[in-house]
Amino acid sequence: MASSSRKLATIVSSIASFIYFFLIIFQIPLFRYFFFFFFPVPCRIGICKTPIEMTCSQMIASEIFPVFVVKALLYPGAFAKSVMQSTPLPSYTKLLKFFNFNNVKKSPAYDLHRLEILAGSYLSVAGAIAGLIRAGRMSLFGTLLIVWGFVKEVIFRKHGYLTSTKTTYMYPAMSLAVLCAFLSVRRDVRKIIRCYKSSRSVTKSLRSKAKHA
Repeated sequence: MASSSRKLATIVSSIASFIYFFLIIFQIPLFRYFFFFFFPVPCRIGICKTPIEMTCSQMIASEIFPVFVVKALLYPGAFAKSVMQSTPLPSYTKLLKFFNFNNVKKSPAYDLHRLEILAGSYLSVAGAIAGLIRAGRMSLFGTLLIVWGFVKEVIFRKHGYLTSTKTTYMYPAMSLAVLCAFLSVRRDVRKIIRCYKSSRSVTKSLRSKAKHA
């Protein structure tokens, strides 16, 4: 029983890690901001829809990471966009212009109010890459941080702490990302499988006792 639970947990965790990697690295839109008038934008490139865009905009602005690392992270998303939009794949030299990364704003004020989303984006990207080698909780922590960042904005706006007329949206893919991040943790999946099998065995024993009663 333990061996079958371990094998099933490994399969589920591997599939979830791959789907999560696909969502993050190929830049499937997870969230979006809509702005009106001249309120400050939350992302250094204007509007960010994916953790990759949030992460790369910060990496370029900080100038700590070399440009080729940023381009390596952006290239899979450029490929996916080119396939979906039936457009030519941008060249390596024009990759930053393709994502509007040529005019990244240097001011740190763009990140102060959304530290949870920024930190969660970093962890999500790192967790997606590390998950292909060994699945851990980094993806789950990162995704939950992003969700908490959005929930916090809704709470603050409801109580009047935020007065700007901006609206935040999370795409349905965000729910899939949270689910895959949770299922990528093999230990947690094994616990769920064991609980399910134990409850099923208890139910069967109760039914058999009821029949013989």
